[in-house]
Amino acid sequence: MSIVGGRIEVAGLMDLLKLPKQGEVFDLDPGRWPGMPIWAGHPPFQVLTYRSPRGIRVDGDQDWLAPEINSANIGLISEMMIATNHSGSHVDALGHICSGADDEWSGGRASEDLGDFGVLKGDAASIVPFITRGVMVDIPAYLGVPQLEAHYPISLEEFLGAAKAQNVEVRENDVVFVRTGMMAGWPDPERLALTAGAGITRPIAEYCASKKVRAVGADTEGCEVMPSIIEGNPHPVHETLLVKNAIHIMENIYLEELASEHVHEFLFIGLPLKIRGATGSMMRPIAIT
Repeated sequence: MSIVGGRIEVAGLMDLLKLPKQGEVFDLDPGRWPGMPIWAGHPPFQVLTYRSPRGIRVDGDQDWLAPEINSANIGLISEMMIATNHSGSHVDALGHICSGADDEWSGGRASEDLGDFGVLKGDAASIVPFITRGVMVDIPAYLGVPQLEAHYPISLEEFLGAAKAQNVEVRENDVVFVRTGMMAGWPDPERLALTAGAGITRPIAEYCASKKVRAVGADTEGCEVMPSIIEGNPHPVHETLLVKNAIHIMENIYLEELASEHVHEFLFIGLPLKIRGATGSMMRPIAIT
């Protein structure tokens, strides 16, 4: 994929544009701010003022804002963001998870493709924008509970049962979202803890891979059940999807409004930023019905 623009090939685009029937747009992004909930393996999200009107006047280093040529008193405010690209709703690039003695990921390995400025292969810049069919499988609704318990492992039988009950058919190139109900507590840490760690298991990942989906996502910070229920492998779902099948993972996706209106099929649009070397990208995902 070109880093400087170009055309994007979207298979079946004209048919995809026929998916919406109601003309409603659902925002699937829970937002980002300093102090927001974030997984302990990532740095905290920070937005810091970099330049301010008063600071510029004191420093006097911006000639174009000098008082003698700025009778309108135009000011400038800019900021600096310190964060991981895995903040808020985001998509994992293929280079996010590695395995094996040489730390290999789909299409790359650390000994050859990991530099001081990020991964050289499988980075966020290589992720093709998501303009595709999206489906949402609501596990709590199927089980008759408001949300799953913390560290609840979703079985393949439950996933397939919920999909059937909700008339969800998983197809090639879909983005498949699995709801646990965790976002019902966002951003209260105590409420989030009630569902934290609930997620899909490896058989679900293998099933989605067999259907050749584009991505699998969830309303949690890890998508898969944590801690892992497979001894010796702390991230079997990530390994199955990212490493073995080159299928992206989306996390922290806000699914509550889709669930409340029983929406299970939609046109999904998610546009990752083209950041070279990044192992993922923040997104502003939307569902159009």
